Formats: sequence, structure tokens, C-alpha cells
Amino acid sequence: MQATASASGPVRGDFGKFWVGQSISNLGSSITLFALPLLVYELTGSAVNLALTTAVQFVPHLLFGLIIGAYVDRLDRKKLMITVDLLRVVVISTIPLMAALDSLTVSWIYGTGFVMSILTIFFDSSQFAAIPSLVSEKDLVTANGRIQASFAGAQIAGPLAAGLLVSVLPISGVVLVDASTFLISAFSLAAIKKRFNLVERDTTSPSSLWSDVMEGLRYVMRHPVLRDISLMLALANLLAAPIYSQVILFADVQLNASRSETAFIYATGALGMMLFGLMAGRIRKRFSFSTVAKWALIIESCLYVVFALMTNVWLAMIVFGLMQGHGILFNVQTSSLRQLITPNQILGRVMSIAAVLAWSAIPLGSYLGGLAIEATGRPDQIYAILGGVSLIIPLFFFTFTELKRAEKHILGTEVEADQPTINLPDNRLSAS
Repeated sequence: MQATASASGPVRGDFGKFWVGQSISNLGSSITLFALPLLVYELTGSAVNLALTTAVQFVPHLLFGLIIGAYVDRLDRKKLMITVDLLRVVVISTIPLMAALDSLTVSWIYGTGFVMSILTIFFDSSQFAAIPSLVSEKDLVTANGRIQASFAGAQIAGPLAAGLLVSVLPISGVVLVDASTFLISAFSLAAIKKRFNLVERDTTSPSSLWSDVMEGLRYVMRHPVLRDISLMLALANLLAAPIYSQVILFADVQLNASRSETAFIYATGALGMMLFGLMAGRIRKRFSFSTVAKWALIIESCLYVVFALMTNVWLAMIVFGLMQGHGILFNVQTSSLRQLITPNQILGRVMSIAAVLAWSAIPLGSYLGGLAIEATGRPDQIYAILGGVSLIIPLFFFTFTELKRAEKHILGTEVEADQPTINLPDNRLSAS
């Protein structure tokens, strides 16, 4: 494979186009994530309807994640991402159109959110598999960190921008900004010269979509590092979900925070994600994947306990920012490991399997944690207990599993004889 452009220097080349386009698109999506619940509340005034607005975005991951991941591996990823962006323009634009026709209903908003979530799974699976074609292996962590940082930055700027826009535009019209950012994303992708598929699919012996799904599942379950990462993420999310989903309650009960102060807590969390995402590449160049991932998860778990002890809202903001920052540092390392370990032509499936495992643990963890907090009335105690238990996860996985020497499983390095194999074509293509 030919050397690809570096992502560690100034933003330039194909990765620069990719990153700028996705940063703008993330900003638009963040504006919509703020505006749609506001629109639902304006239409219904119901807390249940607000909850359903978020819930409909989880369901597609559980229903279709594995199938979509397999389908992504069958297609030209760049063309697929451009097509998805254009479809998202059409779908999200139906909201202001229906509002203009005085026909907008909550059910239509739910349906739009559901379809947008399906399209986003297609896009995210393709994006995960595309990044290794845009940067060299040594710059992969930096590239992933920048993508995560732009996402975090959008979480800060999006609600602020939406707040300004709703003062001059109807809420339904605000989502048109999101539609325009999808167009920018599509143009930026079209301007990229490199292919997003490093290996051409073998069409001489076509397989069924279901067999592709099972092929991806078998590969993940048989690979010691991919299997352990998936299990570790599911357990970590199970314990972290109650902490992050109950921040509003914790801020009210424990910190006596105002609404604006609670908003600042979330903002500092996103700021921490952005800063640590940008630093991820530099940190990785000094330490191994295993070392960075292990200590990021250890420190995040300890910070859960520290956060539980907070009574001052401003100190809590700092701790929450550090929690989120170490969380994103861990995610960048594990994502980069998957990309380096997995053959490019099954990356879409591997990404979707990881997403399904992660998303399935979050609703369960949130529900059980909510029950525990409601039963005790002490979110600080539950936070401290969860932090202590979650500390066991990195100590176990990075001591007793293959994660302690994950680098040895990166493609192109010497690995053991029990490394899983998969029947894939040998006709590798350059990224250009």
C-alpha cells in the first residue's frame, strides 16, 4: 500500500478535506439535536414525548446495525457516503416543508429521526472504514482524535448556534442549516481523490448478506483483541451509562446547580473531549495503545468517585471535563486498534458489531442505574460504587487478556498461530 498523506501536520490534502467537511456536518447535526427536542416540546409539552425523541434514535442501531455494517463492506464507501449525505438533505428538509404546509406532527418528527438514524449508521460505518485509506498508520490515532475532537467541539458550538438561530427563525427552519451542512459534507467527499476501499471486493463468488454478517461476527469473536475490546466496552458502558445519563439529577440534588450551571457542566465535558481528542495522537506517539487505553479507563473510573464527592459546581465542571476527556482518549485508542487489526474489507462489519454491543449496554445500564438512584435517593453513593466497580474492568482486561499486548496483533506484525483467518481476496489496491 502506498504511503498516504500525513494527518499529524497542518490540515491538508484529502484528510483535510474529509475532516473539514465532517466538522461542518457535525456542527449541523448538533444544531438539529438541540432543535428537534425543542420542537417536540413546543408541539406537545410532554416529557414522555421528549424521551421518545431520543429513544427512536437508539432503536435502529439494535435492529439494523449488523446488517448495515455487512452491506457497507459490499459497496464503494465514498459513493455510499455521498449518497447518504444527499438522502439526509432530503429527509431532514421534510420537517420545515411539513411545517410550512401546517402538517407537521410529532409522529412525522419521530419517523424522520428514525430514518436519519438509519442513514447515520450507514455513514458512520463507512467513515470508520474510510479513515485508514486517508492517512498513514502512524497518523491514524491523530486522525481519529481530530474526528472525535470536531464532534466534541460541535457539541459545544451547536446548542449555542441553535440558541441564536431560534431567536430569528422558526424552530422547524433551523434544521435547514443541518441540511446545508450535509451538502457541504457531500461536496468535500466528492473532492477527495483517494479510494475509501483499500481492497476490492471479490465478486467471483458472491455471498449472502447474512453470511457476511456471520463472517464478521465470527472474526470478532475468534480474534482475542477484538473480542476482548468488545466485551470490555460493553461492561464499561453498562457501568458508565447511569453516571452520564443522570448528570442533570446529580447536578440538582448534589450540586444544587442552576440550569445554566448544569449546561456549563455539559459544555466542559465536551471541551474535555475536544482537547483530549486533539492530544490523542501525541500521547500515542509516546506510549503504546495498551498503556494509553488502560490508564485512560483507570483514571476515568477514579474520576467517577471524585465526581461523586463534589459539592462545588465549578470544581465538578473541571472533574466532569476530565472524565469525558479520558473517556474519549480511551475510545480513540480502541477505535484505532480495531482499524489496524481488521482487514479493510470487513471494517464496516466490525464497526457495526462494536456499535451494537455498546448501544445495547447503554439503555440497560441507564435503566438499572436509574432504579438504584431512585431507590436510594443518593446519586453520589451510586456514582462512587459504580466508579469503584468500573476500576476492576481495566485492571482485569489489561492484566489477564491479550489486550496487554494488543500491538502484536496489528496487521503486518508477527502474531501467533491461533490468529483467526478469513477467506478474503489478495488483490490489494493502493489508496490512491
